[in-house]
Amino acid sequence: MKAGASGVLIVHVVPRATRTEVVGMHGDALRVRVAAPPVDGAANEELVRFLAERLGVPRSAIAIAAGDTSRRKRVLIEGVETAHALRLLENP
Repeated sequence: MKAGASGVLIVHVVPRATRTEVVGMHGDALRVRVAAPPVDGAANEELVRFLAERLGVPRSAIAIAAGDTSRRKRVLIEGVETAHALRLLENP
C-alpha cells in the first residue's frame, strides 16, 4: 500500500441494529448495520469506530465527509485505498 493512499466509501447505515456488521451492498453503497441509535451522533460514532477497527486504522483516519444526518454517507479513509477497504469489509 502506498503512503498517503486514501479511499472513499459510500455507506448506507441502518441504525438500532442488534450488532454492528456489514450486510452487503445497497445499490452502490456498502450497507452497514450499527448497534446505536441515530441520536446525538451515536450512530456516526459507532460507524467510525467499526470502520477503524475493521480497516486497522486509527479513528482519526476516518471522516464522514457528507451525509452526517442521513443514512447515506460519504466516508473518507486515510491510509487505505477504496478497493482494499471494500475487500477488508466484505470479507472479515
